[in-house]
Amino acid sequence: MSLWRTTPNIDQINSLQKNTIGEVLDIRFEAADEQSLTASMVVDHRTHQPYGLLHGGASVVLAETVGSMASYLCIDPTQFYCVGLEINANHLRGLRSGRVTAVARAVHIGRTTHVWDIRLSSDEGKASCISRLTMAVVPLGQTPPSR
Repeated sequence: MSLWRTTPNIDQINSLQKNTIGEVLDIRFEAADEQSLTASMVVDHRTHQPYGLLHGGASVVLAETVGSMASYLCIDPTQFYCVGLEINANHLRGLRSGRVTAVARAVHIGRTTHVWDIRLSSDEGKASCISRLTMAVVPLGQTPPSR
């Protein structure tokens, strides 16, 4: 049974990256199955920290981007919108080049919150970061919770 309320259309999702940080960092949605959404991001001068390694903040941007889109695909956008409530990340391995891939899987899909487990890995499949993202599901016209 599929997790998604809206069937993921990868081309449509990628078109939403235009004029966002996702476009600047070359974040690309790549795949979706019944239980996960996958995106990748370039590892180059745009995403490096001063030592030439993937910046931890860039990893968090990728994690929140894929998790936020996953939440969007689980709601009725004519009645709700989703905003990030909390994110954490454990950085496990430094990357210098290539692409880093993030796979978001639901931990909890509730009426007012969604929690996502997001695993980032190198081109070789080695874990680089583990993130957990909590999203607030907010009725349209209502102000999101204070951060």
